[in-house]
Amino acid sequence: MNEEKNNEKYVSIICFNQFHGKKIFKIGSILKLIKEPDNSHDGEAIRVEMRYAGKVGYLANSTQTVVRGTMSSGRVYDKIDDEDAYAIVKFISHQNVIAKIIEKDKLEELKKDPENDVNYI
Repeated sequence: MNEEKNNEKYVSIICFNQFHGKKIFKIGSILKLIKEPDNSHDGEAIRVEMRYAGKVGYLANSTQTVVRGTMSSGRVYDKIDDEDAYAIVKFISHQNVIAKIIEKDKLEELKKDPENDVNYI
């Protein structure tokens, strides 16, 4: 069990106020993580999208925006699949949205449900 816990990767979502705001996020929401290597502001930028909403934010990547206990975009950039990276919203506070990156085995399980958002974003 401890080993499984060590593999958990949590990330902070930022810039949501530039899109749909925080109200769109719910605990359990599925997020698609998309690398943006050509992003002019951050070469390790990872865009966050949701079904029905499109772009909803970015993963935090600076000491000012990464919530303590979560990983920066730069730390997870090479650890996620280029085409098949997803996260699930776990915590929502007044200022923050925190999600857990979905590991490959769990992702395959979610894909078996034809109604799951991972099949649509």
